[in-house]
Amino acid sequence: MISLAISPEVAAAFPGYRAGVVWADGLAGPPASALPDVSPAPLDHPHLAAWRDAFRSFGAKRHRCSAEALIARGELPGINPLVDRYNAVSVCWAVPVGGEDLDHVVPPVRLIFATGDEPFDGDSEHPRAGEVVWADAVGVTCRRWNWRQGVRTRLSDETTRAYFLFDALAVFSDADLAAAMDDLEALLRAGWPRAELSSTVLA
Repeated sequence: MISLAISPEVAAAFPGYRAGVVWADGLAGPPASALPDVSPAPLDHPHLAAWRDAFRSFGAKRHRCSAEALIARGELPGINPLVDRYNAVSVCWAVPVGGEDLDHVVPPVRLIFATGDEPFDGDSEHPRAGEVVWADAVGVTCRRWNWRQGVRTRLSDETTRAYFLFDALAVFSDADLAAAMDDLEALLRAGWPRAELSSTVLA
């Protein structure tokens, strides 16, 4: 495990926000079970509406949280076994979920308002100042909170150690957050029976 935290500034701006974290070690090799069919939540889910408001508050009016973007596609993209599993949970529960490769993350990891100087190896060199981002000691790992992951820490077929982040705003209940995290743990256990799993919630 590594140090993850929510900055006081982000916590104050978005009261009730929680970050659910599922830790996994021992994810080597192909999964032992197939991914089951999933039923996506509706696009008018109140959690997605809350995320639209959150994105607008820091200037991302044209962007959608990762969960809404996936649901709007109508069909989940096949990326790799780990990403496919957290995407399945994301669309079922209407909660943004992401994953990072622990072997490529440089702690500490923080949810912050960007200054605009942080490096990002995804769609642009830097995030916009005032944008909510997840960042480690090297740079931004995910832009616009959960909109676009960087390349350096993303999960791949070679990933064996990872953490999975669930971004829950106040309207998303503690019970739903726990159930969504349980669902991902069940999918990981089915795929990698020998994996060691644990979870926590940052608030």
